[in-house]
Amino acid sequence: MSAQKPASWVYTEEFTHEVPLIEAARRRAHELGITPVTPGVGATLRLLAAAAHAKTAVEIGTGAGVSGLYLLQGMPGDSVLTTIDIEAEATRFARAAYSAAGIPTQRTRVICGDALDMLPRLADRGYDLVFVDGEELEYPEYIAQALRLLRPGGVLVVDDMLWHDRVADPAARDATTALLRDLGKELRDDDRLDVALLPVGGGLLAATRR
Repeated sequence: MSAQKPASWVYTEEFTHEVPLIEAARRRAHELGITPVTPGVGATLRLLAAAAHAKTAVEIGTGAGVSGLYLLQGMPGDSVLTTIDIEAEATRFARAAYSAAGIPTQRTRVICGDALDMLPRLADRGYDLVFVDGEELEYPEYIAQALRLLRPGGVLVVDDMLWHDRVADPAARDATTALLRDLGKELRDDDRLDVALLPVGGGLLAATRR
């Protein structure tokens, strides 16, 4: 790896400029103690949603509205984002962020509850994109549901898959790191998926459902 690689990663995160509404949502998220997606992850979400022409998307973990705003920027004007978070304050902040951005209420479905309880209620193969950014130790269960929800050609996106740069370190064997390392390999080798692992944010795994 060249000595410039870390600087290049910082450059990519700062390459796109956030609009003031997303900057404001990011500040509110930090006030609430929530870590939202980075600008690089947000820009990638917007790109993937646009490339997939995603009219229906599910988000696990609202990020207080930051990631949802990026997704909605990439989704068509008649699309619907379903976002799930167990924290009532996070869902309240997300609703406020969407309202401030002038997004019609019919374009978002904000659900306060445990994703593992809510996801089974959603329709099989009814979604174009699923973004996973919840509790890392529950990622395998989230992704099992996501693969059920995605239509053929749909996009799965999973945040924090490099987990503070620990996944790439074979000496790091804590429970979360080991789980995410194994999960990444399982998804890479899953015949139902075409997978890429992108070095933005905390590591973004993106896959299309065959």
